[in-house]
Amino acid sequence: MKIQNVSDAAFKKYGKVVTGLDCSDIIAAMAETPCPENVVYVPGAESLESCASAKDIAYTLYGGMPVQIGYCNGNNHKLNGLEYHRDSEVNIAVTDLILLIGSEQDIENGKYDTSKVEAFLVPTGTVIEVYATTLHYAPCNANDGGFKCVVALPKGTNTDIEKRAPKTEEDKMLFARNKWLLAHPESNEAKTGAHIGLTGKNIDITEN
Repeated sequence: MKIQNVSDAAFKKYGKVVTGLDCSDIIAAMAETPCPENVVYVPGAESLESCASAKDIAYTLYGGMPVQIGYCNGNNHKLNGLEYHRDSEVNIAVTDLILLIGSEQDIENGKYDTSKVEAFLVPTGTVIEVYATTLHYAPCNANDGGFKCVVALPKGTNTDIEKRAPKTEEDKMLFARNKWLLAHPESNEAKTGAHIGLTGKNIDITEN
């Protein structure tokens, strides 16, 4: 799989690189967060949300909406699933990391073909906006030792939601608050009840 860079023109349909915001305080605060052998996701961390630049993220990137700033850290090499939200997601690469992404518009009848996935390197220190219609999931390692990624979203996203009987095809994918998830059949998410929506190979970046 070709690994592109978020600075490449190919990324423009999925998101954009944000310039002009100094998030160095949040990056520094991330030094205290763990980087386990698997993947850990924390929707909101007080140590990050109390940083001065958190207010800049809320104002500049979310127009003053209430936001949560957390992190996704660990070691990962596989796609496993793809999710989307009703809002953009902001990522800050604390280390180099690789995103495997696609387009919501390519979902057909609750299924998405993983051959359409593209890979992008997000270099250390880069702030990106990932558009609401961009399918994404946990980052992958760009280097040995794992990855650390700051994740900002509207407050409440990815938290528990009371599941209801589905009324639409999309309802079957609703996995958490403001989180629609398509799992690969080989993934742990599929084994715990997530909608199996990915067809094709469960991409492994180590097989390049």
